[in-house]
Amino acid sequence: MGPTLITQIIIYFTSFVVQLSIFSPVSVSSQFCEAGIGYGDSECGVLSSSMSKILIKGGTVVNAHHQEIADVYVQDGIIVAVKPNIKVDDDVIVLDATGKFVMPGGIDPHTHLAFDFMSTQTVDDFFSGQAAALAGGTTMHIDFVIPVNGSLSAGYEAYTEKAKNACMDYGFHMAITKWDEIVSREMEIMVKEKGINSFKFFLAYKGSLMINDELLLEGFKKCKSLGALAMVHAENGDAVFEGQKRMIELGITGPEGHALSRPAVLEGEATGRAIRLAGFVNTPLYVVHVMSIDAMEEIAKARKSGQRVVGEPVVSGLLLDDSGLWDPDFTTAAKFVMSPPLRPSGHGKALQAALSTGVLQLVGTDHCRFNSTQKALGIDDFRKIPNGVNGIEERMHLLWDTMVESGQISVTDYVRLTSTECARIFNIYPRKGAILAGSDADIIILNPNSSFEISASSDHSRSDTNVFEGRGGKGKVEVTIAGGRVVWENGDLTVAPGSGKYIDMPPFSYLFNGIDKEYAKYLSSLQAPVKRFKATT
Repeated sequence: MGPTLITQIIIYFTSFVVQLSIFSPVSVSSQFCEAGIGYGDSECGVLSSSMSKILIKGGTVVNAHHQEIADVYVQDGIIVAVKPNIKVDDDVIVLDATGKFVMPGGIDPHTHLAFDFMSTQTVDDFFSGQAAALAGGTTMHIDFVIPVNGSLSAGYEAYTEKAKNACMDYGFHMAITKWDEIVSREMEIMVKEKGINSFKFFLAYKGSLMINDELLLEGFKKCKSLGALAMVHAENGDAVFEGQKRMIELGITGPEGHALSRPAVLEGEATGRAIRLAGFVNTPLYVVHVMSIDAMEEIAKARKSGQRVVGEPVVSGLLLDDSGLWDPDFTTAAKFVMSPPLRPSGHGKALQAALSTGVLQLVGTDHCRFNSTQKALGIDDFRKIPNGVNGIEERMHLLWDTMVESGQISVTDYVRLTSTECARIFNIYPRKGAILAGSDADIIILNPNSSFEISASSDHSRSDTNVFEGRGGKGKVEVTIAGGRVVWENGDLTVAPGSGKYIDMPPFSYLFNGIDKEYAKYLSSLQAPVKRFKATT
């Protein structure tokens, strides 16, 4: 059982007072800190306004299963009331949301900030990446802790240090890269003491992060016993390695070789294999960054049979195809390199349809951003191009324009896909993912009639490229409130290094409901062992 709501408020307020004594207040516009130049340094670090009383008046309040015109009153970082015509004193900040949608801030289930990968580190750390997220309407994310030499504890400590400058709430998943009794015991510590309730297994990246089926089975069993969600990056790493060698032998060394070396069939195979092994162990499974029809169909088949499988597409896979990888300009082509790769035209539309019909459950970004200089590490060999694209700032806008404006999903579906379902899966609902009395005051005000346009020159990340360059549409987040503070309004971003909170995520989410009964049913179906008489001689 976690701390009570009142205790959480007291702890947070005490932490914030300490932060006020450390950081001097500075406010900057979104254009002040150019990407990659001083972002997060003293001249660009900014302090958000102190927690105060806020009244959001007259907006359409949207939760995952209901919407209504109501006021929202916030005090000390918590939503106190949601109802029409709330009366307040004069010392309250009043935000007029008439004609706009008031929704839970987005929760991005899949990010990589300050990630050491492929001989370099992502350009976005826990300050710049989170600042970008807040400007785009995301108020919490869950990042992946990578073990240090296989040690989960060392990895956790390293990422705790990396996150010291966090300016919004965050949680951790944990990757498993080897298996022994020490790792098994550390998994228990992560779940019972560190607030981590999910573990990721890479079926790709042979020679570095990839694990085999024996380790996967051991990990699945441990996850089940701990009530932790098993996650997989599903690509057949052995076949990808073979495909890479084949491309090099054919003289295909550019970014297009990346996609050609790891076709959708290899994602489908690994997805199906992971699903079947999770079914064999009888534990829920979460498939990250579903990029292809092949993988989606494996998930659809499993869910139709009743298996507990969650599918997470990412915004780049929903909106982009692989055509950019054939661009004659290396810098342009290389920015699209990610794994699993972007797929040929048609896959994205199929994933959108799967999202709208419930086959896929929530949308992440796999935000793992490198600049053009870093991408150029693979100018003569696509295998050396750091894998990763952006999305943490763009997700909420692009999903609204692509899915809501087109009529593929409702406004309540949008809240479910961008916030609520993530909170439920990782067991932090209704603290997160809801506009309800008692929930954290992580709120966005979205104007469906305003427009947005995306460019690397104006976004809040440190990179000099953007895979969504030039895209625009309708539906703009005009206000972001994080932890009860207005951090984004009128195009101005006001954030504080160190003001973000680590969110403990308890085990045994709703996905584990009834697992024991299912196992008992399985045991009774075995009709074994059979009692046999020994033959007499």
